[in-house]
Amino acid sequence: MTTRLRRAAVAGAAAVGLLAAPFGAGTGYGYALDAAPRTARAAAVSAPTPQDEFPQLTPAVARQLDRAVRKVLAEAKVPGVMVALSAPGKGEYVRSFGVADKSTGQPMTTNLYMRIGSETKTFTVTGLLELVDQGKVGLDDPIGKYVSGVPNGDRITLRELAGMRSGLYNYSEDDGFDKALTSNPRRPFTPQELLSYSFRHPVMFEPNAKFYYSNTNLILLGLVIEKVSGMKLDDYIDKYVTTPAGLPHTVFPVGAEFPTPHAQGYTDQTADGKVQDATDWNPSWAWAAGAMISDLPDLRKWARTLATGTLLEARTQAERLKVVDALPGTGYGLGIFNVQGWIGHNGSLPGYQSLTVFLPEAQATLVVLLNTDITAAGEEPSTLFGRAITEIVTPEHVFDLPAQGGPGSPEPTPAPKSAPKSAPSR
Repeated sequence: MTTRLRRAAVAGAAAVGLLAAPFGAGTGYGYALDAAPRTARAAAVSAPTPQDEFPQLTPAVARQLDRAVRKVLAEAKVPGVMVALSAPGKGEYVRSFGVADKSTGQPMTTNLYMRIGSETKTFTVTGLLELVDQGKVGLDDPIGKYVSGVPNGDRITLRELAGMRSGLYNYSEDDGFDKALTSNPRRPFTPQELLSYSFRHPVMFEPNAKFYYSNTNLILLGLVIEKVSGMKLDDYIDKYVTTPAGLPHTVFPVGAEFPTPHAQGYTDQTADGKVQDATDWNPSWAWAAGAMISDLPDLRKWARTLATGTLLEARTQAERLKVVDALPGTGYGLGIFNVQGWIGHNGSLPGYQSLTVFLPEAQATLVVLLNTDITAAGEEPSTLFGRAITEIVTPEHVFDLPAQGGPGSPEPTPAPKSAPKSAPSR
């Protein structure tokens, strides 16, 4: 399997994103930074973008955005993309470009379901933090209290797992996992199988010593939720996260099922490196780190809910937004990143990428969904779209998640001040 696929469970640069390569959603490159927590406010960029400085999304601005999006679409060779940008009192920009299916030429539209890779991490960690609010788990509990057989399990805390500071090897970077997934991408994986790929490797550093984006952390948190709640993770997320948040089109599949209508997804994370349609690949290998599916309207709601902590107590949200430096201009909190003031996560799974972020100063929401995870000149296409859009509307807060290389590092997408990217989801 390629390095990108191994990162796929990470969906954000440095921590957010997909399982495949994004900082987050799953995998990471192998990028590690000394852990230096700081508050979300301290992480904020110096130049604020108050609501009155966010531009009116007039027809003239829309034309600028159209040109910028089309330019990235063409240069990065992305089949199709949908974009939603809005802020209170400023109007909204909701568009789709390109095709949803290269074989038929079906156009991309804004009502299609998409795989969201490492954005799944934001839902899993929210579910965990709800258990914290209920007093059923503690962020400083050791993982060994809930899951046996974890290296350093008596010292790695739930907080360190959610903040990507455990030191546990990222299973999606293991060669054996690579071979198993690329040889049969429709096969199912169990959480225990995924952990076995990680635990055959020594721990990389002492708990909390560094930042290292690892999908393994989220698999363990998913198991904690199941043990404490007595429910399957997909059922728990549906009942306690997506339903209360009012997200009727956000689902946690247990296999390769994919609601319709959906876009076809294209990847080069294959055994032979050739581009394939990955639409029906089984995302169970990403599970709590990157398996979920959503659509544009739901993610627009989720951006605000996630960044403002609607489902959580204020003190718990404050803990979530404490970040450590992950990549230049980016910080990672508890399953969330802050890239130049934009708070949220990115995702990347073979065939798909996503970006869902919120800028508190302007109360602005940006969501980007596309049907490929193939990089362009070493950069994640979701980051290219995020950068092109924010250069126009928030030049003081340009979403720029630096590309990284090497195993263990998060998907190169967002550059959070409070959160990161994902992978297979990469």
